[in-house]
Amino acid sequence: MKKLSMLGIVVAASFFMMSGAVRSWGQAPPAEPKPAEAPPKPAAPPETPKEETSVTDHTIHIGGQTIPYKATAGTIILKNEKDEPIASMFYTAYIRSDVKDSSQRPLAFLYNGGPGSSSVWLHMGAFGPRRVVTSDAAATPPPPYQLEDNANSLLDAADLVFIDPVGTGFSKAVGDAKNKDFWGIDEDVKSIAQFIVRYVNRNLRWNSPKFLIGESYGTFRDAALVDYLQSHEGMYFNGVVMISTVLDFETIGFDTGSDLSYELYIPSYAAVAWYHKTLPDRSADLAPFLTEARQFAFGEYAAALAKGTNISPEEKAAVIKKLVHFTGLSEDYWTKANLRVRLQQFMDELQRASGLTTGRYDARFAGPNLDLLEEYASYDPVEAAITGPFTSALNQYLRQDLQVTKDQDYMILSDDAFGAWDWKHKGPGGDSDPTSPPNVEPDLADALVTNPHLRVQVENGYFDMATPFFSTEYTMSHLGLPASLQDHIELKYYDAGHMMYLHADDLVKLKANVAAFIATASKP
Repeated sequence: MKKLSMLGIVVAASFFMMSGAVRSWGQAPPAEPKPAEAPPKPAAPPETPKEETSVTDHTIHIGGQTIPYKATAGTIILKNEKDEPIASMFYTAYIRSDVKDSSQRPLAFLYNGGPGSSSVWLHMGAFGPRRVVTSDAAATPPPPYQLEDNANSLLDAADLVFIDPVGTGFSKAVGDAKNKDFWGIDEDVKSIAQFIVRYVNRNLRWNSPKFLIGESYGTFRDAALVDYLQSHEGMYFNGVVMISTVLDFETIGFDTGSDLSYELYIPSYAAVAWYHKTLPDRSADLAPFLTEARQFAFGEYAAALAKGTNISPEEKAAVIKKLVHFTGLSEDYWTKANLRVRLQQFMDELQRASGLTTGRYDARFAGPNLDLLEEYASYDPVEAAITGPFTSALNQYLRQDLQVTKDQDYMILSDDAFGAWDWKHKGPGGDSDPTSPPNVEPDLADALVTNPHLRVQVENGYFDMATPFFSTEYTMSHLGLPASLQDHIELKYYDAGHMMYLHADDLVKLKANVAAFIATASKP
């Protein structure tokens, strides 16, 4: 600032004294001119987001071999058509470091579902090189939690890239974009597709055998994403792994006027009642019992539901007796439910006499029911049992072992994303009907036709009541595929739930199944 000259000081002082004299004469002082408003400062341009990377070296023992690998925890910036940054997408990649030509090595991209979930579950529970130890079918005691090398990691079979969709993990919108811009079926697919293409470009992996591995809503994403990448980017895939699948939400929706989901849930109710020994005449073996349950669900039960109010009292009574046989719920309950029991009702009713709510994601779990008069389960004991251990383990592991220095919270699950999700979808046949439940069956069928060498492996837990195994069987048999492609889909089964890897024996089985699938699908 310039200093006032002596003359300026004198003039200013004289003006001040004259002003005082005017006031002493009792006259109103002249109105002082308002100072000119300073022009608004131009808004600072948004800071250009930078990609961040932390690379560390490790080794792990899998299947009798020692595998050296590089772990990269980092971000990739996504851009719009104007080349403006719109999102910073976080990922954790594990790349075997003793391979001379990585372009020949299988590469798998993995994510969970929600929508609104980070990749923590597959990362720290199933296939990453480190995993959190949890109690089987019970709540894990509080910290300190135990992290261990994962002898069932897929790192011996493929390089692994775990992806956190925008609004989950450390992934977020940047620039003028908002997280909600990415919260929708098609918006989500396009953002993850751009991430995959950028990753493949930068790491020279176009020639690698490539796989998508999704869980839950991640399987819904699988179908739309593989079709999008093949049709729009020319990036063909060797295989898709679907863990606990839903492609058509009508099969799990209990929609008014549709009896399909009631029919598809009967075998799962039967499996869960068999597990908890609540059946009046429990058989020794589960498999033949489930075969009978499938036949009943699509036979007598489906016929009875189709008659609606036209069903006779005698037929209704006969069907109710069989429902008791397969589910363990009482005749009175099935009568009052008019033959139709929704999932949350079953969760509360099955073990009500014991004061317990049955788990949804894995019905082997159960938890205290604080309101024994409630009709619909108010919580899922599985989520309550595993959220704490997985959250703590992931945060400790990223910040300590992988040396990620972010102050940002790692978003395990985003309720905001789930609540704001845009369910409209433009599939291979054009825009979907907004009045119909979301369905990406046409996307998977189109992907298999576009790339007739594509293979699909589907993992099913018998005690999964979020995405029932019979619903998946129904879905896969209704894709409308030609006979030559029907055997490109194989189904595997586990004596656990939605996250079958929470059960130690099934983690071993899951790893073996997926590794064998990758090896077979990677062959020329």
